[in-house]
Amino acid sequence: MAKFIFVTGGVSSSLGKGIISASLGKLLKSQGFRVTIQKFDPYINVDPGTLNPYEHGECYVTDDGAETDLDLGHYERFLDITTSRDNNVTAGSIYQTVINKERRGDYLGKTVQVIPHITDEIQRRTYQLAEKGYDIVITEIGGTVGDIESLPFLEAVRQMRMKLGRENCLVIHLTLIVYISAARELKTKPTQHSVKELLQAGIQPDLLVCRTEHPLTEEVRDKLALFCNVERSSVIEAIDVDTIYDVPLHMLKEGLNREVIRKMQLSPPLQEPDLDSWRAFLQKLKNPKHHVRIGLVGKYVELRDAYKSILESFTHAGAQLETQILVDLIHSEELEGLKEEELAQKLGALHGILVAPGFGSRGIEGKIRAVHYARTHNIPFMGICLGMQCAVIEFARNVIGLKDAHSTEIDPLAEHKVIDLMEEQKRITHLGGTMRLGAYECALTPNTRAYEAYSKPLIRERHRHRYEFNNRYRDQFEAHGMRITGINPPTQLVEIIEIPGHPWFVGVQFHPEFTSRAETAHPLFCAFVKAALQHKEQTHPAKA
Repeated sequence: MAKFIFVTGGVSSSLGKGIISASLGKLLKSQGFRVTIQKFDPYINVDPGTLNPYEHGECYVTDDGAETDLDLGHYERFLDITTSRDNNVTAGSIYQTVINKERRGDYLGKTVQVIPHITDEIQRRTYQLAEKGYDIVITEIGGTVGDIESLPFLEAVRQMRMKLGRENCLVIHLTLIVYISAARELKTKPTQHSVKELLQAGIQPDLLVCRTEHPLTEEVRDKLALFCNVERSSVIEAIDVDTIYDVPLHMLKEGLNREVIRKMQLSPPLQEPDLDSWRAFLQKLKNPKHHVRIGLVGKYVELRDAYKSILESFTHAGAQLETQILVDLIHSEELEGLKEEELAQKLGALHGILVAPGFGSRGIEGKIRAVHYARTHNIPFMGICLGMQCAVIEFARNVIGLKDAHSTEIDPLAEHKVIDLMEEQKRITHLGGTMRLGAYECALTPNTRAYEAYSKPLIRERHRHRYEFNNRYRDQFEAHGMRITGINPPTQLVEIIEIPGHPWFVGVQFHPEFTSRAETAHPLFCAFVKAALQHKEQTHPAKA
């Protein structure tokens, strides 16, 4: 039978439950256990697909087309696993399932209540994931202990611990140890109150993971153990580190995996934690031999989490190429009103330009200006999803001469809709979960940048879009020098565009950032960074 670990949070949000969960999963997997991670989100939205990035950050997409929390990206990047819709459960999806059952008459006239019906459905989702053959299921519970919306999830955990026993159902509580700078003292009282909140829900935590800016003293550890009713060895320090990828090694040093194995009475692991390749990745990440500056043009740049997977993909590619990638976050709206000389000041020093994905008209002309600058100044360019569509629009206007070319999404009345709503999307009225989602095949044309990067004729990448390259214009584009270098074989939808005469100009309709991993950087990001390095060497040889 699988064993279950639940990770709760207290005192403050954004402490890094996802990183701690992923780090523990990394350690246990490296010891030979079959591990997966699940996220419980207490909000009523069915999934984050309809949430504004300012509200929730990036919407991460799985192979099977689920729109999920960005923490699933951390799980996949750390553990090198493929998650699914079963790995992200929201309160909205739980209530929707229960209400649908009630409407069908499944409850035979009984009064439907939070207990037992909602809590039973939460438990069913946990067991359902375990049935896929895992030894350990780690479940991160979103939000903070004490939040009203989290109570049904905590009650479900309490019931599971009653049924399964604490050796089969472990609770790790991540909390903040407050540092009072004026007194130069660490304070444990907020953590004590956080544990008290958890106890009021009927749950005694088994381990405390303590986020802190300063090392925990022996006195602090003793105090936490005494007043939070945990063993001294179960107080785990989670001190701030240089990068999130340091966390698994720090958790190994603190013995988090050892404590979990002991408390859950897990059979002896197949091996000691094997993190040699992880250490090699960190060694290259922290000791770059080169550096390059890349501009990321988007409309949510105030919130880095909106482009979390792209930024992490640059981290992975940088480590593989032993290159420090300095990413300039550039607001696309700011580019719209700039004069040419001002635009040159903003973009001229960049060695590569990436135009980010997104939706809606805000900032679109700024993205198109960035594409134009990259194309006309021979700066390596990469466009993702809407970024690729902006490249198509820019080329249509300024090379083909279709001056009013646009996307139907932005201008439904444009004469030349070079980007148009996909045929199957035209009958859709509901927004949630209705886009072209998940992994689809793409056939690559030989002797192209894409083929050179992937080194194989057929790839699978994840999608999240409603609009597509309009194939009615395909001949015109190719006649003027843009190549279609990747298509989806069953539908003939355009997946990749390139400009062969340019040093490196590639736009992709899919999201390569979702399949980049810490130890296996995505080939397209690596190819883009290599091109940026070459551009830097050619334009600034003394600084290369």
